[in-house]
Amino acid sequence: MLMLFRTVLSSLPLIALPAVAAETAAVTGITSVGPAMFMFTIAGALLLTLIFRKAATQVAHFLVARLGEVRIRRALEARTKDVLHDFMLPGAYGGIARIDHAIMTAGGILCIQTKHYNGIVFGEDDEPQWTNVDGVTRRRFLNPLIQNEGRTRALQKIVPEVPVANLVIFTGSVEFTSAPPKNVIRVGQLESFIAKFVFGPSKVEDWDAVWMTVQSAAMTDDATRKDHAAQLSFS
Repeated sequence: MLMLFRTVLSSLPLIALPAVAAETAAVTGITSVGPAMFMFTIAGALLLTLIFRKAATQVAHFLVARLGEVRIRRALEARTKDVLHDFMLPGAYGGIARIDHAIMTAGGILCIQTKHYNGIVFGEDDEPQWTNVDGVTRRRFLNPLIQNEGRTRALQKIVPEVPVANLVIFTGSVEFTSAPPKNVIRVGQLESFIAKFVFGPSKVEDWDAVWMTVQSAAMTDDATRKDHAAQLSFS
């Protein structure tokens, strides 16, 4: 009996060891979750920060662009009631041309395209694309002078007897690497630019008839806008 009792006692630690090992393993597993959750939380916070910052930048860009548009509209409408905004015309070479703004002056009609950028803009008159550098962002866009020339010709086709001038206005905090063409201006220069067309001998013989012709040709209905959007998607 004594020998049997000793044999049982000697086997007890061997039975307890797996339980101790299991307990140790369980503690180790729980403590390893802490750093992993911490890193996951930090990564999630950084991701949300980047997403929020991008969204905030886009919203700010949209709001500033809209303010620029409002400023242009007010400056034009302060000059004359003969102003049209955001309308369509049959394109000079087919399709549909969308015109941002058009204003009647004594010197003729100004066909205006607006562009909103921040940072630096550079490009030559005859280059098909210009470049904008805003911080670390670099983007290419169509030469607005060439782009608006087609719109200018579409308007000229409606009233061939009246001079139609191509004007591009930049809104936003934009700088040019060299002196831009005379018909590329910042929004703050708009009133002085228009003044050059207002004073002097009038080049429009029948003002009311000319503007009525433009108004009659202008299209603003939803169907035409959808056709224009479809045209852009295939271009």
